[in-house]
Amino acid sequence: MSFGEVAALIAAVAFVGLVAALAVPILRLRHTVDAATRALTDLTDRTGPLLGNVNTTVDNVNVALGQVQVTLDGVNEQLARVDTITSHASQLTANVANVSTLVSAAVANPLVKVAALGYGFRKAAAKRRAADEDREVRDELKSRRKAARKG
Repeated sequence: MSFGEVAALIAAVAFVGLVAALAVPILRLRHTVDAATRALTDLTDRTGPLLGNVNTTVDNVNVALGQVQVTLDGVNEQLARVDTITSHASQLTANVANVSTLVSAAVANPLVKVAALGYGFRKAAAKRRAADEDREVRDELKSRRKAARKG
């Protein structure tokens, strides 16, 4: 055997040793890859129904949101009606206030005149009574003086 053949034989043995040394980690790596593949398959099997449930839940939430939107539209319509009623009530209140002021002004003037007339009648009656009483007292004094002179 020549030197070249011996070197080739040594290189071949070294290559076989290298392949044998790398075979153990490669086999372990194959087991790791198999375990990862099983885990991914299991995860896929479990997430399929889970994603289906999530899709169903999202669909139900969308339906509920649609119902809420319809309800909010109804509430907004009712609020618009209440706003109209409130504005009409405000106008009605303003009209009643104006009518009240008008009636107060129309009734107050004659009432003041009637009250003044009543006050004038009372005052005149009081003066008349006082004048009658004064006349009676004067007449009584005159009659006493006459009686005292005669008597």
